[in-house]
Amino acid sequence: MLLTKHKTMDESRWALDSHFLPPGLNLGTLLEMPRAEMLNVLKNSSRGEAATGEEVAPIDFYQEVWAAGVTYLRSRDARKEESIVADMYQKVYEAERPEIFFKSIGWRVSGNRVPIRIRKDSRWNVPEPELVLIINRCKEIVGYCAGNDVSSRDIEGENPLYLPQAKIYNGSCALGHGILICEPDEIKDIPICLRVRRAAETIFNGQTSTSTMKRTLSELVEFLTRELDFPQGVFLMTGTCLVPGNGFTLQPDDVVLVQVGELMIENRVRI
Repeated sequence: MLLTKHKTMDESRWALDSHFLPPGLNLGTLLEMPRAEMLNVLKNSSRGEAATGEEVAPIDFYQEVWAAGVTYLRSRDARKEESIVADMYQKVYEAERPEIFFKSIGWRVSGNRVPIRIRKDSRWNVPEPELVLIINRCKEIVGYCAGNDVSSRDIEGENPLYLPQAKIYNGSCALGHGILICEPDEIKDIPICLRVRRAAETIFNGQTSTSTMKRTLSELVEFLTRELDFPQGVFLMTGTCLVPGNGFTLQPDDVVLVQVGELMIENRVRI
């Protein structure tokens, strides 16, 4: 089952498998329910007309996006390369407690074909393709979407305390193109692809899989929700396994394509 969100004349509406759900049935309401109840509601909801209108980011206005870092060996190595305190990233990679940080509020998230941004005060900016978990109020994983955790590597590398400025700014988070509702056991070996186009040339093209993740998804969910409640659910970026090399930085008008499983988002870079 694929949930998508569409911009209509009067309001945004959610659709299931390309047909509108009843008005007023939004993602926040669905994620207030236990997983089994949510699935039952979706299966038995009367489906309306075929979904129309521009697809927008599959998140409700006040829902939160959080992120986990250094969950893959490649991410650990990249963070060590950018930082003057490289041993810190080795320690968090090996530690019991993962790195978890706030990324975005729903209204600030870019959807498919909506621009992402690089900071004007940064000289080293990269896309970070990620599997994004959708978690309900009961701390259950209900599905996933594709995500791009755009980051300013030089700002974080200068001082780890600058991480919020490197990670949280207008246009730094993209989600899409919809939410694939599936069993948690199906989210074990999901292919992740990253492609960056500059003019007519592909300047980066990489692929890997979530099977290379050091931590388990349930472990990340447990730490995020251990002392935090999310009454209308939450999105959790699970870390990146594809990081372009040190000579790479995003430039205005680059086009970034992120594919996670069968879901893909495409965003043009602005400044």
